[in-house]
Amino acid sequence: MANNVSISKWPELERPRERLLALGQAAVSDAGLVAILLRTGVKGQDAVAFARDLLTRFGGVRGLLHAGKEELGKVKGIGPAKRAQLLAALELMQRCLREEIIQKRVISSPADVTEYLCATMGHLKTEEFRVIFLNRKNEILALESIAKGTVDQAAVYPREVIKRVLELGASGLIFVHNHPSGNLDPSQDDLKTVRSLDAACLAVGISVLDHLVVSNKSYKSIK
Repeated sequence: MANNVSISKWPELERPRERLLALGQAAVSDAGLVAILLRTGVKGQDAVAFARDLLTRFGGVRGLLHAGKEELGKVKGIGPAKRAQLLAALELMQRCLREEIIQKRVISSPADVTEYLCATMGHLKTEEFRVIFLNRKNEILALESIAKGTVDQAAVYPREVIKRVLELGASGLIFVHNHPSGNLDPSQDDLKTVRSLDAACLAVGISVLDHLVVSNKSYKSIK
């Protein structure tokens, strides 16, 4: 459809919003769904054409939704309102995934949590370290971020982890951090942190189920 033709003039089932309501979300293209979020296009482009350009620029839906407010702010045509709409969509997705793993309750393998972790940590530009706290039945008590670092390092203090374990009454832990580079191989610093955390947990009788390194698409178990 030509960009100079208003979407309101398109055949009804070609308009993203009307198509979604009539045929369901799966019947709408990625660009159409983004256009619904944006609501309007920019000068010379309707919302769908603008959305298509954004998806190309950021490498798809995941890349667009994980673009930070600073990155989005550099795009001509994305003002505060559109930034807020895109950031809200990402936050809703992350909260949905979080609810799913919390409701799952019992964690039987890394696969039970890695979809959420890859989606929420994989695109971070700095390294972040999170801990999943579990009870004796491997039910989730809490999932918390305990350290954020520079582009390639997050400082983790075993004493702070153990303090939080005691506050929650946890008996098992899963440690996870991201590698902004996308390389899942553990660094020497990673291995040093793993050893110090394992030693601290062993000293107070806490079981470490796994240490995970995640990217936006995959994960690796250090343990």
